[in-house]
Amino acid sequence: MRIAVGGIHIESCTFSPLRAGCEDFTLRRGDELLARYPFLDQFSVEAIPLVHARALPGGMVLRDFYQAVKQEFLDRLADAGNVDGVYLDIHGAMNVDGIDDAEADFARAVRACVGDMPLISASMDLHGNVSGELVGAVDIFTAYRTAPHIDVEETRKKAFRLLVECLKNGTRPLRAWVSVPVILPGERTSTIAEPGRAFYRSIEEFDPVPGVLDASFWVGYVWADEPRVAATAVVTGTDPVAIKRTAETLADRYWKLREEFEFGVDADTAEACIERAVSASEKLVIISDSGDNPTGGGAGDVPVMVETLLTNEHLATSGLKALYASMPGPVAIQLCFEAGEGNNVSCEVGGELDPVHGYPITLSGTVKKLHTGDLDALRQAVLECGHVTVILTERRKPFHHIRDFTELGLDLADFKILSVKVGYLVPELEQAADLALLALTPGSVNQDIPALEHKRVKRPVYPIDTSFEWAPVATLFGETAEQP
Repeated sequence: MRIAVGGIHIESCTFSPLRAGCEDFTLRRGDELLARYPFLDQFSVEAIPLVHARALPGGMVLRDFYQAVKQEFLDRLADAGNVDGVYLDIHGAMNVDGIDDAEADFARAVRACVGDMPLISASMDLHGNVSGELVGAVDIFTAYRTAPHIDVEETRKKAFRLLVECLKNGTRPLRAWVSVPVILPGERTSTIAEPGRAFYRSIEEFDPVPGVLDASFWVGYVWADEPRVAATAVVTGTDPVAIKRTAETLADRYWKLREEFEFGVDADTAEACIERAVSASEKLVIISDSGDNPTGGGAGDVPVMVETLLTNEHLATSGLKALYASMPGPVAIQLCFEAGEGNNVSCEVGGELDPVHGYPITLSGTVKKLHTGDLDALRQAVLECGHVTVILTERRKPFHHIRDFTELGLDLADFKILSVKVGYLVPELEQAADLALLALTPGSVNQDIPALEHKRVKRPVYPIDTSFEWAPVATLFGETAEQP
C-alpha cells in the first residue's frame, strides 16, 4: 500500500496587512517530513513524502508562493507513480491572494492528479472553514477536538489510520456536511471552558455509532472575510442515514448553544486588566493581549498593551514589576545588539508590520539579555524599561512555553504581571497563572466580531445578525450521493 504525504498549513487573517511568503514558511521534504509523523511505523504501508509547508498564522499567502508549493506537491505526486491514497496535513483557514477557498483549490488539484480511485484523507484544525467544495474533493476528514490543541498528533494519526483501514477494506466513505451560520472566535469557544468543553466531549458519543467513521466539528476562523466562513459539521462514514443524522445533530447542538459561549476568563480593557492585576492578591497575573495575537494571525507589533503598562500610574508606583512578551522589531534588535548587555538604549517599536492598528513608540531602558539561535524569532533581546521588562524579537514569535522565558534568563516569579500576545492561554501558561485575564485590545484579530468589516460572509450569520431562524440540513457527498 503506497500513501503520499504532505500539505500546506497556515491560518490567514484577511484583516491583517501582512502577506505570507517563502520567508514565513518552513518547508519539509523527505525524511524530515516523515519525521513529522512518528506514528507511521505503526502501519504496514509505504509512506511517500512529498512536501509540507507550515507557517505561523498571519495574513494572506502570496499567490506565487502558494502556486510554487502546490506545483511542487503535484510534481512529486506525479513522479511517485501510482498511489493508493494521499494524506493531506492542512489547517483549513488558508487564504491565498485571489483564492478564497485555498484548501479546496489544493485538494481539487490533488484529486485531478491522482484520479478517482485513490482515497484522500485530511486532518485539520478545528478553527478551519470547511466548504462543500473541499468536502467534495476529500474522502475522509478529522479535526482536533481540543482548543488549546493538545490532540494534534492523535488527530493526524486518526486521519492516517482511517485512510489505511478504508483502503484495506475497500471502503469508499460518504461525507455529510452542514455549514452552521455562526462565527465565534476561539477565545469564546475554547474547550477548556463551558459550553465548549461539554460540546466537544459530546462528539465522543458518535464514535461507536455503526456507519460513522469520524464525526468532526469546526468552530471556524472568524478573522477572514470569505463566503465559506462559518462553523461546520462533517461526518465521514458508510451509512448515509447515520452520518446525515449525526452531522445535523451536532450542528443543531452548536446552533442552540451560540448565545452561551463566553470568554473562559474575565475580559476587559487593557487599562482595567492592569488595574485589577495590580490590586490582585494572586502572585502571578497573566494578561492576554488578544487583539494582536500572532497565533491568531495578528501582526504582533500593535503597542497598545505595552504602552499601557508603561504609562499606568498605579503599576508604576506600586513597586511591582511587569513582563511583556513580545514586540517584533528588527531595527530595535539591532540597536540592542550594538549597545550590548548592561548598557542603555533607546529604540522605536510598533506599527511597522501593522500600520493600520499600530504606531511607533519609544522604549528606553537597559539591555539585560541578548539571545541568538532561535530559528523562528532569530535574535531576541530583553529590555528593562523601569517597572516594565519588554522582550524584543527580530521576527514575530509566540511565547507559549516556560522555556521561552527561561532561555532569556527570566524567572516569572520575579514579576507580578506577565502580558503575552495570545488569546486563550495554552496549558503551560494557564497552569503558571494564579489569575488569568483577557485584554480586549485593538488589532486585526480583535474580539469585537460585529465591528469587523465583514463584507463577503454569507448572511445572516451570528453574531453579526441575531434575529433569524435556522435549522440544519446536511448535504451528502460520496460515490453514490455526490452533490454540487
